[in-house]
Amino acid sequence: MDAAGRPLPPSAVAALAGARLVVGAARHLAAVPVPSGVDTVVLGPLAPALDRLAAAHAAGQPAVVLASGDPGFFGVVRRLRAAGLPVRVLPAVSSVAAAFARAGLDWDGAVVVTAHGRELGPALNACRALPAVAVLTAPAAGAAEIGAGMTGWARRLVVAEHLGTPAERVTWTTPEQAATRAWADPHVLLSLAAPEGAAAGDPGAQPAGRRSAAERDGAVGPDDAGLAGDGGPAGDGGPAGVGPVRADNQPAAAPVGGWALPESAYRHRDSMITKAEVRALAVARLRPRLGRLVWDVGAGSGSVGIECALLGAAVIAVERDPASPIAENAARHGVDVRVVTGDAPAVLRGLPDPDAVFVGGGGTAVLTAVADRRPARVVVALAALDRVAPAVHLLRAAGYAVTGSQLTAARLADLPGGSIRLAATNPVVVLTGERQ
Repeated sequence: MDAAGRPLPPSAVAALAGARLVVGAARHLAAVPVPSGVDTVVLGPLAPALDRLAAAHAAGQPAVVLASGDPGFFGVVRRLRAAGLPVRVLPAVSSVAAAFARAGLDWDGAVVVTAHGRELGPALNACRALPAVAVLTAPAAGAAEIGAGMTGWARRLVVAEHLGTPAERVTWTTPEQAATRAWADPHVLLSLAAPEGAAAGDPGAQPAGRRSAAERDGAVGPDDAGLAGDGGPAGDGGPAGVGPVRADNQPAAAPVGGWALPESAYRHRDSMITKAEVRALAVARLRPRLGRLVWDVGAGSGSVGIECALLGAAVIAVERDPASPIAENAARHGVDVRVVTGDAPAVLRGLPDPDAVFVGGGGTAVLTAVADRRPARVVVALAALDRVAPAVHLLRAAGYAVTGSQLTAARLADLPGGSIRLAATNPVVVLTGERQ
């Protein structure tokens, strides 16, 4: 059934007319012409409906399953196929496509994730990491919960409730505002990078000629594409839609330019940067990917965190120096890194729990605070040998299995007359703790 609210196409009407069993949610069954005398199953738990469908198929009776939008996209088709049922799919406009259409936005660079029947964390981290994310939500895993988790990230949210129904409502809002409201289920959430120069929590100016939801009578209707609520932008005259996207058409793909980039790829001061050879191992040990949150503590230039962000992770870079070039370097590489300025470990309190942490400085106090948060992986880079044993013992005492390597690199360097020599870099010990 079309999330945009249009009538069923002739093929779907014909399928219903010939059905002996129709399965769907109560709202779907009420919205379509089910022939009289046809058995119906109102969906709650899916297992009983699958049993009825299997029995109908075995008896040679045509059956129809009603679903919203495109049922092959995070939908019921997978479960039907897993139950061994032959499926003919008649898709409609997906709720994600309808939500972007209602907001008047392009979405060829967006990533679609789901929080339906899954942990919220990966979907939330995708919103933190990427400039344009659509989330298929569920009760207790929707706009309020995602908004509460987006504190500190500059995002605008679009919440599309009851798409294709008379109660449809499309609201532009901020994460802070979204966290304080109750939202109707089902709804689709769009998380969009804030316009350039906007502060966190500022959804942008509402375009002229649009009225907020508070100024309108009733809900936003299906024909009111892009109407705004809560003062967010929509329609002509508003800021750019989804922000920058990668030219390779794969927003969460491995970066075209690779990683373990040379130090010249980052602005840094006094060589205060994790060398490329060390960074290659550190990033590999952190295992960044879409859906994970990485802390880069003692970030310096931000090179480790930025390369994790290039691989799709959400990243928080913690650095005591407010003049650090982390934000500049992140912008140069086209990724979104949240920068938190302050002294660790105190500044770590209140940050969302990480999946992996890189510790580039701060001593045992910082490492203790990190281990207390119980991330799955902790990676530590140490140049001073006297710090290696205390760090190993600390991580082991905290329940981590620890491995380590000393990295000693010698780089090619030119000599006068065309000769080449090897120039040694400072050796560094890289420790990896895996939570047991």
